[in-house]
Amino acid sequence: MPYIDGFVAAVPTANKQKFIDHANHGDPVFIDQGATRVVECWEDDVPDGKVTDFRRTVQAKPDESVVFSWIEWPDKATRDAGMKKMMEDPRVQPENNPMPFDGKRLIFGGFVPTVTLGPERVPSSYVDGFVLPAPANGKAAFTDFAGKYDAIFMEYGAGRIIEAWGDDVPHGKQTDFFRAVQAKDDENVAFSWIEWADKAARDAGNKKVMEDPRMDPANQGDTPMPFDGQRMIYGGFIPVVELRA
Repeated sequence: MPYIDGFVAAVPTANKQKFIDHANHGDPVFIDQGATRVVECWEDDVPDGKVTDFRRTVQAKPDESVVFSWIEWPDKATRDAGMKKMMEDPRVQPENNPMPFDGKRLIFGGFVPTVTLGPERVPSSYVDGFVLPAPANGKAAFTDFAGKYDAIFMEYGAGRIIEAWGDDVPHGKQTDFFRAVQAKDDENVAFSWIEWADKAARDAGNKKVMEDPRMDPANQGDTPMPFDGQRMIYGGFIPVVELRA
């Protein structure tokens, strides 16, 4: 079963090119260790939220931008072995490839895809990223809801959608995925994204989705939203690094 490592970071906006260079130097290590794809996305349309948002997730400062990234692996065993070997590779050692951002505020975790729509290789230059809390015992409800309503996004132009359920998500000292969405003790975290051909397709598609009567809570019938939407964080991002095996 495929496996996902998800990341969110705050990077000084002035260090964008340094971040891209850092990723292009270090990310091939993941591919060498068995990952099938690595994508690094730079913030483009990341709104401030009333309760939670991406900027608060990583305690971003006014002069910092949010990066939303993921690594795709063929399975968890490959991921676990690859991550262990990766730490020994000189290409990721600080002295050889210094991190151009505050790693203490980086959040990360391992996730299992529960919904996958669209082909693996789809032309995309825009990404909508999401992180949300859901009851720990609500995996099936989350999967059913996502599968039903993600199909509407596909109808309106989305190229690929992944919904992934928290599996190996650590608690951090300063930041982590649980704090990002104010998760309760009995909640888990989901990490998801939608890939679009470009921003114009994304804007048009999202507009049509919001106008579709099937998205009206009054019409959701026996498939109500199985999570607290007020604590969901979301935003639009532009891929700046993409590597494939």
